[in-house]
Amino acid sequence: MEETNNSSQKGFVLLGFSDQPQLEKILFVIILVFYILNFLGNSAIILVSYLDPKLHTPMYFFLSNLSCVDICFTTSVAPQLLVTMNKKDKTMSYGGCVAQLYVAMGLGSCECILLAVMAYDRYAAVCQPLQYTTIMHPQLCAILAGIAWLSGLITSLIQCSLTMQLPLCGHHKLNHIFCEVPVLIKLACVDTTFNEAGLFVASVVFLVIPVSLILVSYGLITQAVLRIKSAAGRQKAFGTCSSHLVVVIIFYGAIIFMYLQPSRSSSKNQGKFVSLFYTIVTPLLNPIIYTLRNKDVKGALRALIMGNALGSERL
Repeated sequence: MEETNNSSQKGFVLLGFSDQPQLEKILFVIILVFYILNFLGNSAIILVSYLDPKLHTPMYFFLSNLSCVDICFTTSVAPQLLVTMNKKDKTMSYGGCVAQLYVAMGLGSCECILLAVMAYDRYAAVCQPLQYTTIMHPQLCAILAGIAWLSGLITSLIQCSLTMQLPLCGHHKLNHIFCEVPVLIKLACVDTTFNEAGLFVASVVFLVIPVSLILVSYGLITQAVLRIKSAAGRQKAFGTCSSHLVVVIIFYGAIIFMYLQPSRSSSKNQGKFVSLFYTIVTPLLNPIIYTLRNKDVKGALRALIMGNALGSERL
Protein backbone atom coordinates (compact mmCIF):
# COMPACT_ATOMS: atom_id res chain seq x y z
CA MET A 1 0.00 0.00 0.00
CA GLU A 2 3.02 2.25 0.45
CA GLU A 3 3.66 2.19 -3.29
CA THR A 4 0.04 3.14 -3.96
CA ASN A 5 0.33 6.16 -1.66
CA ASN A 6 3.60 7.06 -3.34
CA SER A 7 1.89 7.02 -6.73
CA SER A 8 -0.95 9.19 -5.44
CA GLN A 9 1.58 11.81 -4.35
CA LYS A 10 3.75 11.75 -7.46
CA GLY A 11 1.13 10.99 -10.07
CA PHE A 12 2.08 9.07 -13.19
CA VAL A 13 4.58 9.72 -15.96
CA LEU A 14 3.01 9.01 -19.37
CA LEU A 15 5.99 8.14 -21.55
CA GLY A 16 3.97 7.93 -24.77
CA PHE A 17 6.31 8.34 -27.74
CA SER A 18 8.90 10.44 -25.86
CA ASP A 19 11.66 8.05 -26.96
CA GLN A 20 10.92 9.08 -30.58
CA PRO A 21 10.80 12.93 -30.58
CA GLN A 22 10.32 13.29 -34.35
CA LEU A 23 7.43 10.82 -34.38
CA GLU A 24 5.93 12.60 -31.38
CA LYS A 25 5.90 15.94 -33.25
CA ILE A 26 4.19 14.37 -36.26
CA LEU A 27 1.63 12.59 -34.08
CA PHE A 28 0.91 15.83 -32.21
CA VAL A 29 -0.24 17.52 -35.43
CA ILE A 30 -2.21 14.46 -36.59
CA ILE A 31 -3.98 14.02 -33.23
CA LEU A 32 -4.81 17.76 -33.05
CA VAL A 33 -6.31 17.76 -36.56
CA PHE A 34 -8.24 14.53 -35.94
CA TYR A 35 -9.58 15.84 -32.63
CA ILE A 36 -10.82 19.10 -34.18
CA LEU A 37 -12.46 17.30 -37.11
CA ASN A 38 -13.97 14.73 -34.75
CA PHE A 39 -15.46 17.47 -32.57
CA LEU A 40 -16.86 19.44 -35.53
CA GLY A 41 -18.18 16.38 -37.40
CA ASN A 42 -19.91 14.77 -34.44
CA SER A 43 -21.25 18.12 -33.21
CA ALA A 44 -22.76 18.71 -36.66
CA ILE A 45 -24.51 15.34 -36.49
CA ILE A 46 -26.00 16.11 -33.08
CA LEU A 47 -27.09 19.59 -34.22
CA VAL A 48 -28.81 18.61 -37.48
CA SER A 49 -30.41 15.52 -35.89
CA TYR A 50 -31.98 17.80 -33.28
CA LEU A 51 -32.99 20.70 -35.58
CA ASP A 52 -34.30 18.82 -38.62
CA PRO A 53 -37.68 17.11 -37.96
CA LYS A 54 -37.02 14.69 -40.85
CA LEU A 55 -34.13 13.23 -38.85
CA HIS A 56 -36.21 12.55 -35.74
CA THR A 57 -35.96 8.80 -36.33
CA PRO A 58 -34.49 5.90 -34.31
CA MET A 59 -31.42 5.75 -36.56
CA TYR A 60 -30.47 9.37 -35.99
CA PHE A 61 -31.39 9.18 -32.31
CA PHE A 62 -28.77 6.46 -31.86
CA LEU A 63 -26.32 8.29 -34.12
CA SER A 64 -26.66 11.38 -31.93
CA ASN A 65 -25.91 9.26 -28.87
CA LEU A 66 -22.92 7.73 -30.65
CA SER A 67 -21.64 11.18 -31.63
CA CYS A 68 -21.99 12.39 -28.05
CA VAL A 69 -20.06 9.34 -26.82
CA ASP A 70 -17.35 9.88 -29.45
CA ILE A 71 -16.88 13.55 -28.55
CA CYS A 72 -16.62 12.77 -24.83
CA PHE A 73 -14.48 9.65 -25.39
CA THR A 74 -11.88 11.48 -27.50
CA THR A 75 -11.99 14.52 -25.20
CA SER A 76 -11.15 12.29 -22.23
CA VAL A 77 -7.88 11.34 -23.94
CA ALA A 78 -6.79 13.77 -26.69
CA PRO A 79 -6.38 17.13 -24.83
CA GLN A 80 -4.33 15.59 -22.02
CA LEU A 81 -2.28 13.63 -24.57
CA LEU A 82 -1.58 16.80 -26.58
CA VAL A 83 -0.48 18.65 -23.44
CA THR A 84 1.77 15.78 -22.39
CA MET A 85 3.33 15.49 -25.85
CA ASN A 86 4.07 19.22 -25.96
CA LYS A 87 6.13 19.42 -22.77
CA LYS A 88 9.24 17.78 -21.33
CA ASP A 89 7.56 16.92 -18.04
CA LYS A 90 5.25 14.03 -18.91
CA THR A 91 3.74 13.82 -15.42
CA MET A 92 -0.03 13.47 -15.02
CA SER A 93 -1.60 13.93 -11.60
CA TYR A 94 -2.91 10.87 -9.80
CA GLY A 95 -6.43 12.33 -9.72
CA GLY A 96 -6.27 13.17 -13.43
CA CYS A 97 -5.17 9.64 -14.27
CA VAL A 98 -7.98 8.11 -12.18
CA ALA A 99 -10.59 10.40 -13.77
CA GLN A 100 -9.33 9.56 -17.25
CA LEU A 101 -9.37 5.85 -16.41
CA TYR A 102 -13.02 5.87 -15.28
CA VAL A 103 -14.33 8.16 -18.04
CA ALA A 104 -12.51 6.53 -20.97
CA MET A 105 -13.46 2.99 -19.99
CA GLY A 106 -17.08 3.94 -19.30
CA LEU A 107 -17.50 5.69 -22.65
CA GLY A 108 -15.62 3.00 -24.58
CA SER A 109 -17.89 0.31 -23.09
CA CYS A 110 -20.96 2.42 -23.87
CA GLU A 111 -19.90 2.72 -27.52
CA CYS A 112 -19.52 -1.07 -27.77
CA ILE A 113 -23.17 -1.52 -26.78
CA LEU A 114 -24.40 1.38 -28.92
CA LEU A 115 -22.85 -0.06 -32.09
CA ALA A 116 -24.64 -3.36 -31.43
CA VAL A 117 -27.95 -1.52 -30.84
CA MET A 118 -27.49 0.39 -34.10
CA ALA A 119 -26.92 -2.88 -35.98
CA TYR A 120 -30.22 -4.16 -34.55
CA ASP A 121 -31.93 -0.95 -35.66
CA ARG A 122 -30.63 -1.46 -39.22
CA TYR A 123 -31.79 -5.09 -39.12
CA ALA A 124 -35.30 -3.99 -38.12
CA ALA A 125 -35.35 -1.32 -40.85
CA VAL A 126 -34.20 -3.63 -43.65
CA CYS A 127 -35.67 -6.99 -42.64
CA GLN A 128 -38.89 -5.82 -40.94
CA PRO A 129 -39.77 -2.59 -42.81
CA LEU A 130 -43.53 -2.82 -42.30
CA GLN A 131 -43.19 -3.34 -38.53
CA TYR A 132 -40.18 -1.01 -38.12
CA THR A 133 -42.00 1.89 -36.46
CA THR A 134 -43.78 -0.54 -34.14
CA ILE A 135 -40.59 -2.37 -33.18
CA MET A 136 -38.36 0.68 -32.74
CA HIS A 137 -40.82 2.87 -30.85
CA PRO A 138 -39.43 5.89 -28.92
CA GLN A 139 -39.71 4.18 -25.51
CA LEU A 140 -37.63 1.20 -26.66
CA CYS A 141 -35.04 3.49 -28.23
CA ALA A 142 -34.71 5.44 -24.99
CA ILE A 143 -34.40 2.20 -22.98
CA LEU A 144 -31.71 0.77 -25.30
CA ALA A 145 -29.71 4.01 -25.21
CA GLY A 146 -30.08 4.13 -21.41
CA ILE A 147 -28.84 0.54 -21.11
CA ALA A 148 -25.76 1.42 -23.18
CA TRP A 149 -24.88 4.44 -21.00
CA LEU A 150 -25.67 2.68 -17.72
CA SER A 151 -23.75 -0.49 -18.60
CA GLY A 152 -20.69 1.60 -19.46
CA LEU A 153 -20.93 3.39 -16.11
CA ILE A 154 -21.29 0.17 -14.12
CA THR A 155 -18.43 -1.72 -15.77
CA SER A 156 -16.18 1.33 -15.41
CA LEU A 157 -16.94 1.63 -11.69
CA ILE A 158 -16.22 -2.07 -11.13
CA GLN A 159 -13.10 -2.56 -13.28
CA CYS A 160 -11.43 0.77 -12.50
CA SER A 161 -12.10 0.49 -8.75
CA LEU A 162 -10.53 -2.98 -8.68
CA THR A 163 -7.54 -1.71 -10.65
CA MET A 164 -6.90 1.34 -8.46
CA GLN A 165 -6.83 -0.86 -5.34
CA LEU A 166 -3.74 -2.69 -6.64
CA PRO A 167 -0.43 -1.72 -4.99
CA LEU A 168 1.96 -0.53 -7.70
CA CYS A 169 5.58 -1.62 -7.92
CA GLY A 170 8.70 0.49 -7.88
CA HIS A 171 7.98 3.29 -10.34
CA HIS A 172 5.06 5.33 -11.55
CA LYS A 173 5.93 5.36 -15.25
CA LEU A 174 3.27 4.29 -17.74
CA ASN A 175 4.74 3.34 -21.10
CA HIS A 176 1.49 4.28 -22.80
CA ILE A 177 -0.43 7.28 -24.18
CA PHE A 178 -3.12 7.47 -21.47
CA CYS A 179 -4.25 5.79 -18.25
CA GLU A 180 -5.82 2.47 -19.25
CA VAL A 181 -6.74 -0.59 -17.16
CA PRO A 182 -4.49 -3.21 -18.88
CA VAL A 183 -1.47 -0.90 -18.58
CA LEU A 184 -2.02 -0.14 -14.88
CA ILE A 185 -2.53 -3.84 -14.09
CA LYS A 186 0.96 -4.52 -15.46
CA LEU A 187 2.45 -2.17 -12.82
CA ALA A 188 0.99 -4.14 -9.90
CA CYS A 189 3.41 -5.92 -7.55
CA VAL A 190 0.85 -8.55 -6.47
CA ASP A 191 -0.89 -11.42 -8.23
CA THR A 192 -3.37 -9.89 -10.69
CA THR A 193 -5.11 -13.10 -11.77
CA PHE A 194 -8.44 -11.94 -10.31
CA ASN A 195 -8.23 -8.53 -12.03
CA GLU A 196 -7.27 -10.10 -15.34
CA ALA A 197 -10.12 -12.60 -15.07
CA GLY A 198 -12.59 -9.79 -14.33
CA LEU A 199 -11.28 -7.76 -17.26
CA PHE A 200 -11.57 -10.81 -19.52
CA VAL A 201 -15.21 -11.36 -18.50
CA ALA A 202 -16.01 -7.68 -19.11
CA SER A 203 -14.27 -7.88 -22.48
CA VAL A 204 -16.39 -10.86 -23.50
CA VAL A 205 -19.59 -9.06 -22.45
CA PHE A 206 -18.72 -5.77 -24.16
CA LEU A 207 -16.71 -7.02 -27.13
CA VAL A 208 -17.32 -10.63 -28.13
CA ILE A 209 -21.10 -10.68 -27.56
CA PRO A 210 -21.82 -7.33 -29.33
CA VAL A 211 -19.60 -8.29 -32.27
CA SER A 212 -21.44 -11.61 -32.57
CA LEU A 213 -24.83 -9.84 -32.53
CA ILE A 214 -23.63 -7.33 -35.13
CA LEU A 215 -22.40 -10.08 -37.45
CA VAL A 216 -25.71 -11.94 -37.09
CA SER A 217 -27.65 -8.72 -37.81
CA TYR A 218 -25.63 -7.96 -40.93
CA GLY A 219 -25.85 -11.58 -42.04
CA LEU A 220 -29.65 -11.32 -41.97
CA ILE A 221 -29.47 -7.91 -43.66
CA THR A 222 -27.32 -9.40 -46.41
CA GLN A 223 -29.87 -12.16 -47.02
CA ALA A 224 -32.64 -9.54 -47.27
CA VAL A 225 -30.58 -7.38 -49.64
CA LEU A 226 -29.89 -10.32 -51.94
CA ARG A 227 -33.64 -10.63 -52.46
CA ILE A 228 -33.81 -7.09 -53.87
CA LYS A 229 -34.37 -7.32 -57.62
CA SER A 230 -32.87 -3.94 -58.45
CA ALA A 231 -29.09 -4.09 -58.97
CA ALA A 232 -28.77 -0.42 -57.98
CA GLY A 233 -30.74 -1.08 -54.78
CA ARG A 234 -28.51 -4.03 -53.90
CA GLN A 235 -25.35 -2.03 -54.57
CA LYS A 236 -26.55 0.86 -52.38
CA ALA A 237 -27.51 -1.45 -49.51
CA PHE A 238 -24.24 -3.38 -49.70
CA GLY A 239 -22.29 -0.12 -49.81
CA THR A 240 -23.96 1.06 -46.62
CA CYS A 241 -23.46 -2.27 -44.84
CA SER A 242 -19.81 -2.57 -45.87
CA SER A 243 -19.11 0.98 -44.65
CA HIS A 244 -20.69 0.26 -41.28
CA LEU A 245 -18.73 -2.97 -40.99
CA VAL A 246 -15.47 -1.09 -41.60
CA VAL A 247 -16.14 0.99 -38.46
CA VAL A 248 -17.09 -2.12 -36.49
CA ILE A 249 -13.97 -4.03 -37.56
CA ILE A 250 -11.59 -1.16 -36.81
CA PHE A 251 -13.14 -0.23 -33.47
CA TYR A 252 -13.78 -3.69 -32.06
CA GLY A 253 -10.64 -5.17 -33.62
CA ALA A 254 -8.42 -2.57 -31.95
CA ILE A 255 -10.07 -2.92 -28.54
CA ILE A 256 -10.12 -6.74 -28.69
CA PHE A 257 -6.39 -6.64 -29.49
CA MET A 258 -5.80 -4.43 -26.44
CA TYR A 259 -8.10 -6.12 -23.91
CA LEU A 260 -8.21 -9.80 -24.88
CA GLN A 261 -4.52 -10.40 -25.47
CA PRO A 262 -2.35 -12.04 -22.76
CA SER A 263 -1.30 -9.36 -20.27
CA ARG A 264 2.44 -9.62 -20.96
CA SER A 265 2.29 -10.00 -24.74
CA SER A 266 2.83 -7.71 -27.76
CA SER A 267 5.21 -4.79 -28.19
CA LYS A 268 4.52 -1.67 -26.17
CA ASN A 269 4.55 0.65 -29.21
CA GLN A 270 2.02 -1.63 -30.88
CA GLY A 271 -0.35 -1.16 -27.94
CA LYS A 272 0.05 2.62 -28.14
CA PHE A 273 -0.87 2.77 -31.82
CA VAL A 274 -3.82 0.43 -31.25
CA SER A 275 -5.10 2.73 -28.48
CA LEU A 276 -4.68 5.75 -30.78
CA PHE A 277 -6.88 4.01 -33.32
CA TYR A 278 -9.90 3.43 -31.13
CA THR A 279 -9.66 6.69 -29.16
CA ILE A 280 -8.73 9.15 -31.93
CA VAL A 281 -9.24 7.64 -35.40
CA THR A 282 -12.47 5.62 -35.10
CA PRO A 283 -14.52 8.46 -33.52
CA LEU A 284 -13.73 10.52 -36.64
CA LEU A 285 -14.69 7.68 -38.99
CA ASN A 286 -18.14 7.38 -37.41
CA PRO A 287 -19.51 10.74 -38.68
CA ILE A 288 -17.86 10.26 -42.09
CA ILE A 289 -19.16 6.74 -42.69
CA TYR A 290 -22.47 6.77 -40.84
CA THR A 291 -23.90 10.14 -41.76
CA LEU A 292 -21.79 12.67 -43.62
CA ARG A 293 -22.06 10.43 -46.70
CA ASN A 294 -25.83 10.35 -46.21
CA LYS A 295 -27.98 12.55 -48.49
CA ASP A 296 -30.44 13.36 -45.68
CA VAL A 297 -27.69 14.71 -43.43
CA LYS A 298 -26.04 16.62 -46.28
CA GLY A 299 -29.38 18.20 -47.13
CA ALA A 300 -30.03 19.12 -43.49
CA LEU A 301 -26.55 20.64 -43.12
CA ARG A 302 -26.96 22.60 -46.35
CA ALA A 303 -30.37 23.91 -45.25
CA LEU A 304 -28.99 24.87 -41.83
CA ILE A 305 -26.00 26.72 -43.30
CA MET A 306 -28.08 28.50 -45.96
CA GLY A 307 -30.72 29.40 -43.38
CA ASN A 308 -28.09 30.97 -41.12
CA ALA A 309 -26.53 32.79 -44.09
CA LEU A 310 -29.89 34.24 -45.17
CA GLY A 311 -30.64 35.26 -41.58
CA SER A 312 -27.29 37.08 -41.34
CA GLU A 313 -27.93 38.95 -44.61
CA ARG A 314 -31.33 40.16 -43.38
CA LEU A 315 -29.74 41.48 -40.21
